[in-house]
Amino acid sequence: MRVGFDAKRLFLNFTGLGNYSRFVVSALSNRYPEDSYVLFSPKSNEHHPEIAPLLKQPNITTVLPRGGYRYFKSLWRSWGMSANRAMQSVDIFHGLSQELPLGLKRVKKVVTVHDLIYLRFPQFYNPVDVAIYKAKVKAACAAADIVIAISQQTADDLKSFLRVPEKKVRVVYQGCHPSFLITKNEEVKQMVRSKYGLPDQFILNVGTIERRKNVLAIVKALPRIPLSVRVPLIVVGRATEYKKEIVEEAGRLGISNEIRFIHDASFADLPAIYQMASLFVYPSLFEGFGIPLVEAIVSGVPVVSSTSSCFSEAAGPASRYVDPHDHAELSHVLSEVLSNDELRKEMISVSVKHVEAFSPAKIAGDLNAIYQGLLG
Repeated sequence: MRVGFDAKRLFLNFTGLGNYSRFVVSALSNRYPEDSYVLFSPKSNEHHPEIAPLLKQPNITTVLPRGGYRYFKSLWRSWGMSANRAMQSVDIFHGLSQELPLGLKRVKKVVTVHDLIYLRFPQFYNPVDVAIYKAKVKAACAAADIVIAISQQTADDLKSFLRVPEKKVRVVYQGCHPSFLITKNEEVKQMVRSKYGLPDQFILNVGTIERRKNVLAIVKALPRIPLSVRVPLIVVGRATEYKKEIVEEAGRLGISNEIRFIHDASFADLPAIYQMASLFVYPSLFEGFGIPLVEAIVSGVPVVSSTSSCFSEAAGPASRYVDPHDHAELSHVLSEVLSNDELRKEMISVSVKHVEAFSPAKIAGDLNAIYQGLLG
């Protein structure tokens, strides 16, 4: 079997969609070495340390624009790759980031949809962007033979917002970057602790600091935690205008010195930051999946998250869930987990078993079964 991928994000993005793309291709390449995989991308980045190991795999090849398309890369991605000679030998084409090129014929088509947050919460987005995103994903879902949703929540949203037929949708979870599976030694941890000025114990939140992520809920819950168990809050992520509200509220509550923001954390340092945390808190209002929850669990950190959206899918039965708008309830749960070492150990132990469902072998197996089913 020969599988083609829209690999733009794989080569050019080093966070969410890029990590997902590299995870999928690596998992399939290792699990099914007898198959071959073709990466179609408008641009290469073959020397990047995240990419170079992939390209050394003998069953992976790369196809880039040639001729005039080298100067019109967006046009190549929309139209040119479909007509590329390499596409003629592909059995399955998989769009890894909610898009498919136009004009794909003969080849069976699969597209992964990560979330439809911009349709559920359009107030958080530019209206023009919402229209463009919707048009692209709607066209991709219509053209695809199978639509992969990364969670049951996303599968439900595909049916509700875009009327994608249920028989066309498959749920295949995503996994986290393998670096989170490696336990860092004390020397590395102390180096990272010193680099970012981290306290000995802390509550951790990771993600873009935007309204939907709801960090303000943690800030409002923090003063209610008894001083005997309270620890500082470390927020890691890119800042938006929403950060001003968080800072102002922390000042009003008199806890500004108990909150630290890290906007420039290296991805390579994130596993150590997670592994040093006392507790990971993710009171987001909505996500397509919530990969930081899996990152926290595989890092050996207990998790508290929201009752809404797909969070129980990602974090499993041993994590704690609260109404993201109920600051008193959040404070109570944080206090309980922070004060009970045995509870934290139990949460970690059960949760680690849960995230085995997101292993490379499981995800590769699920995807391969879908591909094989399409080919009959």
